[in-house]
Amino acid sequence: MAKKQILAPGVFAHSRAALTTHYAVMPPEGILESRIPGIEGATIRIQAAPALGAEFAQLLMDIQPGGGMTHPRNDGMQAFFYVVSGAVQLEMAGQSHTLASGGFAYAPAHTAVRLFNASAEPARVCWIKKPYEPVEGLAPPDPLVGNQDSVEKVNKHTRGRTWQHLLPDTDPAFDFAVNILRFAPGNYFPMVETHIMEHGLYMLEGQGMYLLQNDWHECWAEDFIYMAPFCPQFFYATGWGEASYLLYKNVNRDVTF
Repeated sequence: MAKKQILAPGVFAHSRAALTTHYAVMPPEGILESRIPGIEGATIRIQAAPALGAEFAQLLMDIQPGGGMTHPRNDGMQAFFYVVSGAVQLEMAGQSHTLASGGFAYAPAHTAVRLFNASAEPARVCWIKKPYEPVEGLAPPDPLVGNQDSVEKVNKHTRGRTWQHLLPDTDPAFDFAVNILRFAPGNYFPMVETHIMEHGLYMLEGQGMYLLQNDWHECWAEDFIYMAPFCPQFFYATGWGEASYLLYKNVNRDVTF
């Protein structure tokens, strides 16, 4: 089979990508591959980082069989891993875990972890990391491993829209949350949200229209959206099937000056 060629876009390049001081929309084809020493046999795409203005980093890793972290990593950050597809092995706190599709894990700050693909099929993993914000008198969270299939779907605000809290939503030790939001076709937010939390959003399936600040953007599975603090936001699910996305936000901390 002949190698697929990228066609010239013409005089004017057309893209759904957008970048403002308040948000970014990133279709997957525009996020170029990065390399990180100590991670082999993997395509890494950095979706959010401090260079964007974010106070967290989000990476998407496509890991080939036998690929992944070559040794335990400890960069001082707390980390969250979510398996979009395939299966991976995670070594953390002296234990080994198999994370299948929908599996997730939280690693506290200063915890050495090794994530790799020991299966015969490729795997895709979302990797979120940020510095931990300690609170006096509050112990930091322990390691956590789970799968979305065992997490309750909670209906909030409107029928046809559910939340799955992958991290405990009532534990103030956590300074960020990761949720899966699901929308039946035609469902939407009950209001335009404007809040202090910033977001990293990865579309898992379906499609919809996202209002960001004063602009509408059509989004599909595999798109990434960054929302800065106080960016007005609203989602309307379109298409024939369910739309869902993985959503990061910072929580449970006072305002800093």
